[in-house]
Amino acid sequence: MKIMVTGGAGFIGSNVVDGLISAGHQVVVVDNLYTGKLSNVNPQSLFCETDIRSEEAGRVIERERPAVLIHHAAQISVPDSVRNPLFDADVNIRGFLNLLQACVKTAVGKVIFISSGGAIYGEASEYPTSEKYLPEPLSPYAVTKYTSEHYLNYYKHQYGLLFTTLRYANVYGPRQAPHGEAGVVAIFMDNLIKNESSTVNHFPDDEKGMIRDYCYVGDVVKANLAALEKGDGDFFNIGTGTGTRTQDLYNAIFNAFKKVRPQVPDRFSNVVKQAARPGDLKKSCLVVEKARRILRWAPETDLEEGIRKTLEWRLSVE
Repeated sequence: MKIMVTGGAGFIGSNVVDGLISAGHQVVVVDNLYTGKLSNVNPQSLFCETDIRSEEAGRVIERERPAVLIHHAAQISVPDSVRNPLFDADVNIRGFLNLLQACVKTAVGKVIFISSGGAIYGEASEYPTSEKYLPEPLSPYAVTKYTSEHYLNYYKHQYGLLFTTLRYANVYGPRQAPHGEAGVVAIFMDNLIKNESSTVNHFPDDEKGMIRDYCYVGDVVKANLAALEKGDGDFFNIGTGTGTRTQDLYNAIFNAFKKVRPQVPDRFSNVVKQAARPGDLKKSCLVVEKARRILRWAPETDLEEGIRKTLEWRLSVE
C-alpha cells in the first residue's frame, strides 16, 4: 500500500521508512529537514521537503493520496518545549491539525500517531505504567502529545478517520541525534568518541540519575508495521518494561565502547553530576502487555544488544 511518513528523514521515521519499504510498501516521505537529514532518506521513497504546518503539506497528501499516514514529525525536545512552548504547540498541534484536515479531505484510511509514553504519564503513581493510567503531562511537549491524542478521537467521531496511537518509550539506535527524549545514548557515545566527559542529570535524592525505559529502534519499526492492520481506535505503550538509571546506561555504553576501543582512558568511566533540567521526570517505564495482546508485538532487543548495534553503527559513520 502507499504510506506517507512525516518526519521520515529523522532518526525514528527513517528507520520506519526502511522497514516499510522492505515489507513491500510504497512510501512518501514528508520532512522539512529542520532536524532530519537528507542522507537518512531511503532512495526508494518519494521525498517531499516541506513543513507539516504549510499548505504544501496538505497538497502533497491530496496529490499522493496515501492509504495510511504515519506521523513522526514533531518538536521532540522536552527542555526546548519548556523554553518555547509556543513553537512546540505550533509544530506539534497546529502542524498535526493541518495534516488531519488534509486526511479528511482526501479520505486517507488511517493515521498512525506517534505519542510519548516516556512523557505524557508524568510522575505516574503506577510504575511501571500501563495504558489504564490517566496521563498527567508535566511539560509542554507532553501536553501537545496528549492533546493530539484527543484530536484523533474527535476526528474518528466526526469523520470516521481510523487511527492507532503508539506511545513510545525512550527510543535509541542507529541514526539517533543527540537531542530528544532518548538523545542521551547518542550524547554518551559521541563524548566517548571525542574523549570528553559525560554528564548525568539527577534529582537530589538519587545521584544515579533518572529511570527510563530504553527501546531499540528496530523493535519500534516492527510496532509500526503491526499497527498498519491492527489496533484501530486504540493506543499502545511501546517499550520494554525495564527501567534503567542514567548512570547504569552510561556504564553499559562505556563497557561496550571499552571492548572495541580498549585504549579509552579509564577516567571516562566516571561522569559529571548535574541537577535535573526543567521538565525532567524522575522515572518512566512502560507496561507493554496490551501491545503484546492486540498488536501481537513485543520487544526483542535487550539493552546490551541494542547498545552494541547502535555503537557499531556510530563507529561506522565516525
